[in-house]
Amino acid sequence: MPNDVPAPNPHEAVKQPERPKLLEVLGPGLITGASDDDPSGIATYSQAGAQFGYDLGWVMLFSWPLMCAIQEISARIGRVTGRGIAGNLKRHYPRALLYGIVALLVIANTINLGADLGAMAAALKLLLPGPHWAYVVAIGIASLVLEVFVRYSRYVSLLKWLTLSLFAYVAVALMVKLPWATVGYHLIVPHVAFSTGYLTVVVAILGTTISPYLFFWQAEEEVEDIKERAGARPLERVPDQAKTELRRIRLDTLVGMGLSNIVALFIILTTAATLHAHGVTDIQTSAQAAEALRPIAGQFAFLVFALGIIGTGMLALPVLAGSAAYAMGEAFGWHVGLARKPQRAKAFYATIGVAMVIGTVLNFTPIDPVKALFWSAVINGVVAVPVMVAMMLLSSNRAVMGDFRLPPILKLIGWIATLVMLAAAIGMLATFTG
Repeated sequence: MPNDVPAPNPHEAVKQPERPKLLEVLGPGLITGASDDDPSGIATYSQAGAQFGYDLGWVMLFSWPLMCAIQEISARIGRVTGRGIAGNLKRHYPRALLYGIVALLVIANTINLGADLGAMAAALKLLLPGPHWAYVVAIGIASLVLEVFVRYSRYVSLLKWLTLSLFAYVAVALMVKLPWATVGYHLIVPHVAFSTGYLTVVVAILGTTISPYLFFWQAEEEVEDIKERAGARPLERVPDQAKTELRRIRLDTLVGMGLSNIVALFIILTTAATLHAHGVTDIQTSAQAAEALRPIAGQFAFLVFALGIIGTGMLALPVLAGSAAYAMGEAFGWHVGLARKPQRAKAFYATIGVAMVIGTVLNFTPIDPVKALFWSAVINGVVAVPVMVAMMLLSSNRAVMGDFRLPPILKLIGWIATLVMLAAAIGMLATFTG
């Protein structure tokens, strides 16, 4: 560095205005929340609306603060320590627990990735008739090339723009006539039916909405942000950045998870007002939901819904593959990060490639995609509980978080979210074995 160029001051380089613009704040939380409404999630929400009408809208309102809390905790762990969830598990817990969680996460993500690829290809086939297999391969290759070869800062910008695809479902809901008084009533006064079908869908919604890959991704994106922004450091090293950064994380998470749940709610409302109202109650995939909308809500609603599946899928695929690669990389001590060039993180990018290839290949096997998606949800539901318990213990530990341990209200909501997911996991396993 030339002598006349002063070295950056890490305490000043990342200072933001007291009231930063919203678009400057939104990042990991926005992308994480938007990726939660992937094609598999769309199928779950569509099934909820088609089968039970407006009765399950309350679940999205109920789950929002729980989702916000656990994702903010994930982000705090990454921002404070400069390491992701797997990196902190490696430092503070037995290796057997770490490897078990990472293995189940990678399996669930890969199956989910394959299901999303298949759903995107099916949606594209509805719009452009052609061979399903070709669309699966083309989408997989496109996603892989973007994730590996596009510069990280540009790729993050692209992912932010892809979040706009979620508004397709808001648009579809506005095209159909919704009984807003009925919608409001069911949001505030839950109608709970103690039947196997009802409870199964509730568990599926919770498992889809609060998933382990989201925890790993948001924590790691905070770590990436530290590496990418000049002067940024983990908060344990530069505590004077905490006020600005923790406020940014909270706002980013509230908006990102809010967008995710609003979109999920509108999918439920749309399918309730159209499919359920016309007696169409058996929806297994997002493409089936789009096709079923055509004769009921019209060609334009069908078109927007189908395009939304493709757009949200392009957002979810890199998050699924990337979170698996981050977890494996930290577990085994590899160089990790989408900001790194491929030759500097070969094993990390190879993991992304292998996950994408296996997900693609799953679409050419006799495996039933609906059953595969169910198994993915089961694994996610089971893995979420120990990960959330470990995160709550990590984020409350002074040796890990220093002076940035969780405030009481965030700790309370985090533990409530953990208990809710434990109940959901038990319910999911009971449904499967019942």
